[in-house]
Amino acid sequence: MQFNDTQDNHRTDVRTIQLMERVLDREQPQFALINGDVVNGDMTTAEQVRQAYHHVVLPMEERGIPWAITFGNHDEDSAAATGMTEQRIREFLSGYRHHVGATARGVSGDSNQVLTVRSSRGRGPGFALWLLDSGRYSPETIAGQEVEEYTYETIHADQVAWYREQSQVLERWAAAPVPGLMFFHIPLWEHRFLWFGSPTEWTEESHARAVVKHGITGERNEREYTAQFNPGLFHAALERGDVKGVFCGHDHVNTYVGDYFGIQLGYGPGTGFGTYGLEGDQVHRLRGARVFDLDEHHPGVFKETRTVFAADLGIDLSPEPQPLQTPKPLSHR
Repeated sequence: MQFNDTQDNHRTDVRTIQLMERVLDREQPQFALINGDVVNGDMTTAEQVRQAYHHVVLPMEERGIPWAITFGNHDEDSAAATGMTEQRIREFLSGYRHHVGATARGVSGDSNQVLTVRSSRGRGPGFALWLLDSGRYSPETIAGQEVEEYTYETIHADQVAWYREQSQVLERWAAAPVPGLMFFHIPLWEHRFLWFGSPTEWTEESHARAVVKHGITGERNEREYTAQFNPGLFHAALERGDVKGVFCGHDHVNTYVGDYFGIQLGYGPGTGFGTYGLEGDQVHRLRGARVFDLDEHHPGVFKETRTVFAADLGIDLSPEPQPLQTPKPLSHR
């Protein structure tokens, strides 16, 4: 299960927690991911940052569900005031019983790892979950030139190289390419190319053709806020042939997914009620989560993906904020 953009402070909106609890109880996943922008920057102490994370990992902890996070652009926003860098956040999260994994060393970012699911046919891996750190914000200047449009960071070249290398390691271990899914926060340029079915023609007509060609479902309510440069990760995954889907968040009101030349590209809907959504009374209509069904007997193991929305779970969608009155006590520090 993929949650995205829980993005709140230490007084998390109670409906964010309700959504996570209810969808976990209904779907009973064997793994859950919060895919970036877990918290925002509206905190002034390290204790408050810990509380903000605690609220959104507790639903998995209480149910004994293994979980992990990737970092987004906002997770370190309060670091100047609180000292809670991504590294310190990782150290805090490692104290939870059901948190899994640790970031790869010597690679850009603080949330890069590959988690493997053992095959029932042997001791080797049957499936892989690739978790990457897509960075934070672009620099103000590059090579002496101003970056005039506000953009974001992206996957770095060393991360692409790390994926290639680890993909080959898994293939040698399993004696065949290991199918997998890849998650990171900030979308690729290829997400936009999928929606329009073209890297150059971005029109309603080209999108209509893309819906048919790529089997697109879901909504696009804002443009893809991606990086200044294309990192080449999609091409690497296409070349390796093991990644069956690449999923992001970041753009809270996009929920679409489609098959872009053999790889599913898509969004997890924004989960958090404490951050921006749609306009007016519709602000919370797309709060939700994305579910992935894996079946070892299905070609490629990745069988299907679907979205579950707060509206499906009987959660109040009224626009007014509903913050916790008192933060929940921490289980550790």
